[in-house]
Amino acid sequence: MDYVKLSKQTSYALRHAPWIYELELDDEGWTPLEDLLEGLGSEAKFSGVSRADLERIIASSEKSRFEIAGEHIRALYGHSIPGKLLKKKATPPEFLYHGTVTRAVEAIRQDGLKPMRRQYVHFSVDTTMATIVGTRRGNDLVILKIPAREASAQGIVFYEGNAQVWLADNVPPQWIIFP
Repeated sequence: MDYVKLSKQTSYALRHAPWIYELELDDEGWTPLEDLLEGLGSEAKFSGVSRADLERIIASSEKSRFEIAGEHIRALYGHSIPGKLLKKKATPPEFLYHGTVTRAVEAIRQDGLKPMRRQYVHFSVDTTMATIVGTRRGNDLVILKIPAREASAQGIVFYEGNAQVWLADNVPPQWIIFP
């Protein structure tokens, strides 16, 4: 089993196109694990995929993309499906970081951070993860720093995606520290 491909396909199924796999996500993104296994298993390269395979990709992932609870599974963040999944407000760490590219900085200075094609804006708890995320869009990396705890105290809502990823509906430019 190619676990990298399985992880990518699981992301696609749970974050971007659940209807292709005949999955129904609830308001928090959960779907029956058996339904996902059946949907993935309908493709020859994933025939025979098991719960143990999914548990293996979860355990080996540095980014904690998915979680299993009982007989259900969900992606923790990164959704682009129509309709917004519900997240619980949480108090963020003192600072969060957002990796982007130089060409996006001027628009961010004017409009702040917006979710673009995703449901939420994504933040990292450290610059290492923000660097990994930001370099996906190009090598002209810019790391933005957000005084998240202070912004939260002033009404900006943050949600915990997992231990490394935080989310927000948007962050106005006054809450962004540019390099």
